[in-house]
Amino acid sequence: MILLVCQAGITVTGSIVRVTGSGLGCVTWPNCQPGSLVPVAGAAPWVHQAIEWGNRLLTFVVASAALLVFIAVVRAARRREVIIQAFIQGIGVIIQAILGGISVHLELRWWSVAMHFLPSMLLVWLAAILWVRIAEPDDGTPTETYPRPLRSLAVLSAATLAVVLGTGTMVTGAGVHSGDSGVGMEGRLDIDLARIANIHAHFMYLYLGLTVGLVIALVTVGAALRARRIGWILIGFIILQAAIGIIQFNFGVPRWTVPVHVGLSGTVVAFTGVLFAYGRDRVGGDVGTTGSRDGDRRRRKRTSARDAGVGGGARVA
Repeated sequence: MILLVCQAGITVTGSIVRVTGSGLGCVTWPNCQPGSLVPVAGAAPWVHQAIEWGNRLLTFVVASAALLVFIAVVRAARRREVIIQAFIQGIGVIIQAILGGISVHLELRWWSVAMHFLPSMLLVWLAAILWVRIAEPDDGTPTETYPRPLRSLAVLSAATLAVVLGTGTMVTGAGVHSGDSGVGMEGRLDIDLARIANIHAHFMYLYLGLTVGLVIALVTVGAALRARRIGWILIGFIILQAAIGIIQFNFGVPRWTVPVHVGLSGTVVAFTGVLFAYGRDRVGGDVGTTGSRDGDRRRRKRTSARDAGVGGGARVA
């Protein structure tokens, strides 16, 4: 869960970088300023340097969370699926750092920023699925928890969400927040803002409709309660996200709405990923501590060795 929160949270801090015009507070990468890894007094407004540098430092927080999850699942001898998904999280963080550096070197061209944001959403999606899979016992029997046609509908809903996110980056690219106060509107998407915003909204309505249809179908077939609950919560977040989008369109994208909108994007993606993952479960199994037989066995050995060491020390004393 911590990894999932980190993956979604860093997109929010990235949006704060954007709306404060701090995107080029650090003008190069991996250094902040030429010849200096850290901010340099007078090279740029200190607040812009601090915000951009702080966002970069958070990458190490996300990387640490991904590394700890990977180490944990390897030590617990979890099944291959879980280990691969945890490994992808770590690789994804590295790739994202590189993409962020590329966007800085390209002076925040709209498409380079989109190229940086969209993989973050993919990592949020995968982290949500990983969170579900880690909770499943490795020796359980894979079982579909709702009919295959509904899983296909869940995939279609997720694919529509991907289009919503893609068109959303285009709205941002044509919008009023360039990401840097010095570059201004250079490198922005030259397209009618109202037109692309309406296209984005229509795909959002389609996504909402597909999700509502999916949840109603889950209720109809008597799917697992946890899937139905997540579905209703997801619908609530989609509606809230739509309301923020409407506020942005009608009031010229107030700065406060951007972090909220991005944060809700990560939330919606996470819940969509969880709802998709709930379509399959591992039923049965008798491992309960680490999720795997080998992991439980290793844990018992470590506990026994530690207890023996404590007992031996007491006898020597």
